[in-house]
Amino acid sequence: MGQSNAEQERGLWKRAGADADTAPKSTNAGGGVTRRDFIWTAAAPAIRSSAQARLLVPVHRVMDVRTQCPPEQLHHFWWSIWPEAVRDFSRGGIELQTSDGRGEVRRSPGDRPIFVGLRRGVINLVLTGHIPLDWDNGRALAGVTTINDGYHVCMVALRYAHGDQIPFLSVNTCVHELLHALLQDIFVSRPKWYQSGGRELRTDWYATWLWLFHDGAAIRKSAQAYLHRLESAVGPRTSLNSPARR
Repeated sequence: MGQSNAEQERGLWKRAGADADTAPKSTNAGGGVTRRDFIWTAAAPAIRSSAQARLLVPVHRVMDVRTQCPPEQLHHFWWSIWPEAVRDFSRGGIELQTSDGRGEVRRSPGDRPIFVGLRRGVINLVLTGHIPLDWDNGRALAGVTTINDGYHVCMVALRYAHGDQIPFLSVNTCVHELLHALLQDIFVSRPKWYQSGGRELRTDWYATWLWLFHDGAAIRKSAQAYLHRLESAVGPRTSLNSPARR
């Protein structure tokens, strides 16, 4: 015996992976599948896949109490640069789970940073005035990413940080640095000069795809592997003295 139009419609939703009881009911007087119903049916797998693929990344924001920044600089970061970074990642299916704390970036006699207030098992986004000379080498960098004494650190210099500016060349500083961690560049302690250049280009390429095309599939895949390594490395204490980028 043939199925009724209503039964056929519910079968379409089942094959699409939706709950037939919650599928939209046909508004066609004849009980058939309308054009709107068919479009929703076709879109259901993509919507469900997008929701399931969303990735949570723990980020602990640490404000360096020694930083002396003008109010407009702080305002620009918190009201423009950081919201833009959250938005870029979110559109790519990555949610930044943030926590906040006060900390310090002290300087050793050789100007190597000594961090206070970091947490293990998360990405520590350290906000400071400028990158220490031992890491910066006089280049006025906007940020560096590395592992220091077992802590995963993305350091951002508020003085030079910026939002998305030029595709593939100048992207959001926070997105750029966090990608160095999520793409696992952070595990390379002393990259060769040609490796550093290649990683910078690759990072800006992925950041641009997040920004303009909202595509984060490849990043999520790498980030899942990174988060697994981050969680498994909470116990051991290691130190990579050279920043992972530049």
